[in-house]
Amino acid sequence: MQAFSNHPTGLLPVEENYDPNKPSIKEFYAGRDIFITGGTGFMGKVLIEKLLRSCSGLNRIFILLREKKSKTTNDRLREIQELPLFEVLRRQDPNALSKMIPIKGDVSQLELGMSDEDRKRMSEVSVIFHVAANVRFDDPLKDAVILNTRGTREMIRFAESLKNLCVMMHVSTTYSNPDKYIIEEKIYPPYADWEKTIKLAEEMDTQTLETFAPKYMGMLPNTYVFTKSLAEHIINDYRDRLPLILFRPSIVISSMRDPIPGWIDNFNGPVGLLVGSGIGLCRTMYCDPNNVADYTPVDVCIKAMIVAAWKKGTAVVQRTPVSPDSPQLPVYNCCISNLRKLYHVADRRNGQGALQRHPAGSIKILNTIRVVLYHIMPAILLDALLRATGQKPFVAKLQRKIYNANVALEYFIRNNWDFRNDNFIHLASEIKPGG
Repeated sequence: MQAFSNHPTGLLPVEENYDPNKPSIKEFYAGRDIFITGGTGFMGKVLIEKLLRSCSGLNRIFILLREKKSKTTNDRLREIQELPLFEVLRRQDPNALSKMIPIKGDVSQLELGMSDEDRKRMSEVSVIFHVAANVRFDDPLKDAVILNTRGTREMIRFAESLKNLCVMMHVSTTYSNPDKYIIEEKIYPPYADWEKTIKLAEEMDTQTLETFAPKYMGMLPNTYVFTKSLAEHIINDYRDRLPLILFRPSIVISSMRDPIPGWIDNFNGPVGLLVGSGIGLCRTMYCDPNNVADYTPVDVCIKAMIVAAWKKGTAVVQRTPVSPDSPQLPVYNCCISNLRKLYHVADRRNGQGALQRHPAGSIKILNTIRVVLYHIMPAILLDALLRATGQKPFVAKLQRKIYNANVALEYFIRNNWDFRNDNFIHLASEIKPGG
């Protein structure tokens, strides 16, 4: 029997393969305490909203928050709750917002920077979503290791203290093994020892570590993918001791339809480039126009995360025997490029013509010339006009951001990967009708 599924992708007809003996997703999350890191980030906010709106029976969602100079954790929580993202929830069930509990802490600190009192408050947590990460590509290796790698180790240590834990999801990235062309839903050999790397980051100063970072990371393009790959191996090493899931989204963009079509809270990465192109600020980009852009809507990712956690957690609660053919650590590549292809440049014919007219080595030089002519010079002229009319100049600053985004994404928009996502796609078939 086949049905058109709206979970998690809504893109393919899938065979219904659900187990009637399993609780529904709502039933599984009912009465549970959930702990989320990265709740102030793009994916974290959408995850919180979706859980509160679709799993209204849950007990509490604890959210790890850092205090800022002028803002307490409660201030930051209110800012999240007042976002347009939560408008539907505020209208349907305003009392649900009271289930959001701020926990003062920091993933970059030992023991997550949490107090003993807060640890006791969370003693009944049974579901963890570890979403927090430093997604900057140009961060020093020391900072990236401390947050992305050591932060994962500290989360694992906290998870070990929970007597009722039935699932912990670690959110990684499909680009954690970028030197492989085919990326399957499995763990690949490590690029370095995660324990030794954490020790180096703790003991060495930033400048010394930066000196040999390129050699230490090998062929990997930046500290983000390197430290996220190391974090995957922490999760893998604890797979026999804790109920863990490894979830790898690709490049996450604005929502497809839930709860608001097109919602996003930043202009980082490809979204900034797309907006810049749309308003005429970005006129040239260095990329392979024939490469597939693996952009996944955030609501697709979040639905899949909730379903994957339900699947693992239900198996743990029901003590379902693990099949010999099933891995102890489920891995999900959350990507849709093999379902719906989007190319970096819509007019492929022009892109191919440019490659034929110019040798590969000259394409980057040509793009640099175009950046000067189409981006920098017009920005200088426009800013001069703004100054002359007594207005604050801003165009050159925007162009700088666009250029930096293009440089950061260059490795990813000039290369192609074949992401295998059978586990991710199969999730849709295991959901009971009605969720």
